[in-house]
Amino acid sequence: MTPTTVHASAVLVGTRALLIRGPSGTGKSRLALDFIEAARTGALLFARLVADDRVHLEPAHGRLLARPAAALAGLIEVRGVGVLRLPYEPAAVVGLVVDLAAAEVQRLPDTAARTTEICSIALPRLAVASGDAALPAVLALIKSPADSWI
Repeated sequence: MTPTTVHASAVLVGTRALLIRGPSGTGKSRLALDFIEAARTGALLFARLVADDRVHLEPAHGRLLARPAAALAGLIEVRGVGVLRLPYEPAAVVGLVVDLAAAEVQRLPDTAARTTEICSIALPRLAVASGDAALPAVLALIKSPADSWI
């Protein structure tokens, strides 16, 4: 099957990747960098870039794999700085989809709002309203003992 390419960023956090979607300028790369920095400082055990700007998605054995576009592997854009080269993972299993600047954010989301389907695979989803800080919400979700996504 030919991979689907999406405008997104992906970062491996622990054993699962976050797929970060949103319109241009909403902070996808910034959020990926925030997770990488959190691992560097010890707030997370591990985080590494998978892809920035273009992410290839492919279903495999009931899981969704994320890979970087070959021309962009290891590259990430930092606004005001330019394009940086970072260590990266060539592939990772997506465990959570983070939608930045989501229009339909609910204060207490129902089950339907907390899931999304990509390539016929259901995945947990976190919708973040425009202007809201995504990092604290994502950290709370992935560190929650009730959530076993990682």
